Amino acid sequence: MRRSRKAGPRTVGEGGVAGARLAVLALLGSIVVPIVAAGLRSVLWALVGIAGLALAAVGVWWTLAHTGALRAVGAGLSLAAPVAVLALYATFGMLGPALLSLGLWMLALTAARTALAPAATPQAVVEAPRTPWVLMNPRSGGGKVDRFGLVEKARAAGCRVVLLDAGRHQDVTGLARQAVAEGADLLAVAGGDGTQALVAEVAARHDLPFVVIPAGTRNHFALDLGLDRDDPATALEALTDGVELRIDLGYAADRVFVNNASFGTYASIVTDPAYRDAKTRTTLRTLPGLLTGEEATRLRAQADGTRLHGLQALLVSNNPYGRAVDAARPGRRERLDSGLLGVVCVRVGNTAQAARFVGGPRSGGLIRLSAGEVVVEAGTDTLPVGIDGEHVVLPSPVVCRSAPGALRVRVPRRRPHAPRAGGGAADWPRVARLALGHRSPGRRHDVPSSREGQ
Repeated sequence: MRRSRKAGPRTVGEGGVAGARLAVLALLGSIVVPIVAAGLRSVLWALVGIAGLALAAVGVWWTLAHTGALRAVGAGLSLAAPVAVLALYATFGMLGPALLSLGLWMLALTAARTALAPAATPQAVVEAPRTPWVLMNPRSGGGKVDRFGLVEKARAAGCRVVLLDAGRHQDVTGLARQAVAEGADLLAVAGGDGTQALVAEVAARHDLPFVVIPAGTRNHFALDLGLDRDDPATALEALTDGVELRIDLGYAADRVFVNNASFGTYASIVTDPAYRDAKTRTTLRTLPGLLTGEEATRLRAQADGTRLHGLQALLVSNNPYGRAVDAARPGRRERLDSGLLGVVCVRVGNTAQAARFVGGPRSGGLIRLSAGEVVVEAGTDTLPVGIDGEHVVLPSPVVCRSAPGALRVRVPRRRPHAPRAGGGAADWPRVARLALGHRSPGRRHDVPSSREGQ
């Protein structure tokens, strides 16, 4: 088993000092604005806002975990609580200062991450492949393959194109292996993330470059690679004007994933045959039993020595996801080459715990970690797992691990949405030093393998 590796040296870019100063000023502004507007009463208004969020969280919990009248009350509460808080703020002249303070706080976080982002590293342009092979799924993304003329454009670029047949089951992995045996020197996929993962594993095993053509529905993998999801055909530029990235792959037992493997509540929902055609209705119908009924799953996990119990949902990702409140890259992965898995766990069993959920990692309901290996079990012989959105059943316990640098991904040299890695959670002491002009080029930033918060 390959061991997790640490991230390499990350040097602050040229705009780091200016970004750090902006971050510090915005942070101070987010504190000063409510104090100037309300004095010591600003503490009371902050408590009112927190109470509103807690009531909204209770409403969301009742909506998801119950049926009938209590679900209706929960839906109403989840909407009424924040509206009531905003109405109070507006009545007493605090809405403007509150929104300005919130905006400054989000600006401070974004500027802090940008300030600590490493300077761009030039990448060598790779040579064009001689015998590229592309697998296309005409059904993915509502027919993007046909809508964007991907077959014709790929063939014009010199690719051998294989189309999945809607009328019969085909072994995607077997098709990719056959292509390698016949001399393909590059593998590509136009389809969803589940299909991407199957072919990516073959490419990694044979150390061949891999091209992602975002022709699926959500294309999360393409998003974190910075590809243009609105025009999938631009991904073909990687064949003639591309660069290579070495990125990690995740494994759940022997199944590879490029995005994530989910356990518990979500994994159980996707097992329902009705989920594909009616996602929202199926989720609302099955969630109460999965959260509080006899069907409720309680997972146990061990992540690099950290033991977790009583989990309802657990998401193991190929590199950690950013926090949803990050204004710069909400819920996205800033890196795909840290050599670590991201772990997000949810543990909410009753109304009181739902109210405390707004406390984030400190509430105990939300747990975030980074780890090289995660072992998941639930006291059963098998576990349902959602791997890149596809349902599978694996023997328990399930060992998840990272394969650092396993995949050679070829991407267009010009990527309008290319990620610019930041420093993870804002390191405010370092931001302050940088704002004062104390640069520290060459300082090593290791991705933490311990718990980020519980």
